[in-house]
Amino acid sequence: MKRAVIVRAKRTPVGKKNGMLHRLELQELAAPVLSHLAVGLGENIDDVILGNVTGPGGNIGRLSALEAGLPLSIPGLMLDRQCSAGLEAIRLACYFIQGGAGSCYIAGGVESSSTSHFEKRARFSPDSIGDPDMLEAAEMVAKKYGISKELQDEYAFLSYERSWEAFERGLFVEEIVPVEQWNNDEEFFKKRNMEALLRRAKPISENGTVTAANSCGINDGAAAVVVMEEETARSSGFMPVLRFVDSQVAGVHPFYPGAAPIPAIQTLLKRNGLTVEDIDLFEINEAFASKMVACSQELSIPYEKLNLGGGALTVGHPYGASGAILVTRLFYEVQRRHGVKYVLAAIGSGGGIGVAVLFETVQENGL
Repeated sequence: MKRAVIVRAKRTPVGKKNGMLHRLELQELAAPVLSHLAVGLGENIDDVILGNVTGPGGNIGRLSALEAGLPLSIPGLMLDRQCSAGLEAIRLACYFIQGGAGSCYIAGGVESSSTSHFEKRARFSPDSIGDPDMLEAAEMVAKKYGISKELQDEYAFLSYERSWEAFERGLFVEEIVPVEQWNNDEEFFKKRNMEALLRRAKPISENGTVTAANSCGINDGAAAVVVMEEETARSSGFMPVLRFVDSQVAGVHPFYPGAAPIPAIQTLLKRNGLTVEDIDLFEINEAFASKMVACSQELSIPYEKLNLGGGALTVGHPYGASGAILVTRLFYEVQRRHGVKYVLAAIGSGGGIGVAVLFETVQENGL
């Protein structure tokens, strides 16, 4: 079987809804990332696969590739698995390579909540089951797993501190392709008193635990990676960093989307004869602190392995791009560390869907 490897990864700065990137449509957000990743690849790119959730419809993959000035021969594809879309795009590209359908893909996602034409989200579940708002679903996860507001606030504060530390150390610089004059995430324009915000924030429901402060924002941004067949990458002078091992998608009750990564990760690890102890780094999308605490507790993932540079609770959650941001973060983090063998990216999404992707590091990178 052919092996898929990731050789490049980039993202835009993440902007707040109606914030610094508010004028840019989807293809304008994605184009700088695609242009950067495509340098030296030209018509060797078999396809561009982009995830998107709230955009205007149409083939955003094709539109963005054209906006980026990529060769007309690259067809482009848009897919939607809600918040898992960016990670699903990378997963799909890896399987295309394993199956011999191609040898080079750009895969990721893009979201512009600011320019979305839709006032309300799509339906995730029929009325016969129930279709809760995502904040309500986060509260349901908290109640199901007995997660207090204090535990959620503790995690949200940890994420905030980690994000700011990573920013101040300049760790995000190599991830980011500037967009217009912007080269930093909007959240880092001004530091907040997060302890006070968490303390003052009121739960969204009576006797609840989920607040605006321990939940992610709504954001704009794009991210993508170059996935290549390993021998093709080496013969073309590209250095593989992450090698695709396996992946898993799982479904849970639509009331508990934040818990969906749990069975996906469990099945993926079991099938590959691995345990949580074998995974050196986890990146799980921080849509809500209740989700993160649930995943950590149920899977016994120590915080010392989880989202070491913070995540969406601070930087933000551009839905279709977030899964690709997770992989981009891992791509650079493993290059800063020694002794890392396995890493895992996972995300839960509306409707109760979890996606988990397992990678191994490529040892000749000095890891």
